[in-house]
Amino acid sequence: MNIKFNSRFSKELSEMIEYKVSLGYNQNTYLTHAVHFDKYCMEKYPDISTLTKEAVLGWLELRLGEAPITLQGRCGFIRTFARYLISIGRDAYLIPDRFIGGQSKFVPYLFTDKELTSLFHEIDNMVSTQEPFQQHLLPVIFRMIYTCGLRPQEGRTIRRKNVNLETGEILITETKRHKERIIVMSDDMRTLASSYCLIRDAAYPDSDYMFPNKEGDPYKAVWLQKKLKYFFRCVHPDIDPDILPSVRIYDLRHRFASAVIMKWLDNQEDFYNKLPYLRTYMGHTQLSATAYYIHLLPENLVKSAGIEWSVLEQLIPEVELWED
Repeated sequence: MNIKFNSRFSKELSEMIEYKVSLGYNQNTYLTHAVHFDKYCMEKYPDISTLTKEAVLGWLELRLGEAPITLQGRCGFIRTFARYLISIGRDAYLIPDRFIGGQSKFVPYLFTDKELTSLFHEIDNMVSTQEPFQQHLLPVIFRMIYTCGLRPQEGRTIRRKNVNLETGEILITETKRHKERIIVMSDDMRTLASSYCLIRDAAYPDSDYMFPNKEGDPYKAVWLQKKLKYFFRCVHPDIDPDILPSVRIYDLRHRFASAVIMKWLDNQEDFYNKLPYLRTYMGHTQLSATAYYIHLLPENLVKSAGIEWSVLEQLIPEVELWED
């Protein structure tokens, strides 16, 4: 490695990267962030040799014009560096997962089109010798959560009797606010669900649930979350898992909402009149929760669409997307 670090962490930064490279990871995964962090320490904390909370949170402050995915990358790097320091017996502040800028604030991860295609390719080609039925279930439940913009809880607990394969309608009952709603699958999703149900109905005729485990009950949230993280790691085999963004099932719902809004903007449709329809479809109690997704769009798309930010800023307070 030709890069020379100059801060009090220079030795540890070099050794961590060398260690990760010895495990088969590309040094470029860490190098850019390491160089920036080293420079930051030289400028702000030239005398510290312990990775303190103050130094970490200062480095993680959101920078002007910075995309959330870039901030997530810095979070992944500093968390990896802290773990390395702890592993060699040094004191270090380890930020919690999803901890950004000193606040416990969730930043959705928006899958790129390529990532989403690769993700479903991995899901579709999984092989389970212990529970073969999962090979049929997982491609459908993940696609249904994504294409219908469902909350993870709603997707896991859909009742079989509430899925109309003729019309494509699904009655969602297990909602956060205990308020039922009806959504409609796309034709492709309905076709896939119909094929799946031929197998599901034969294998689990006595189960009440659309996506039953071997006992006939819904799978646990933690199980489905682990599956998503596993498939996401498979999409990025050359990247250290510690550096990968921490994706959640909810990110599929966020991707759905953002994709719908982007389509409206691309087609120059009446955004303000359409937003309430998306709110109803997704089951939001407040329009502000739906409008918040505009903040996740690429900056150039937002600017070119002529959105009246003065109007939307009054509409969009700080909301916890995963709660509404």
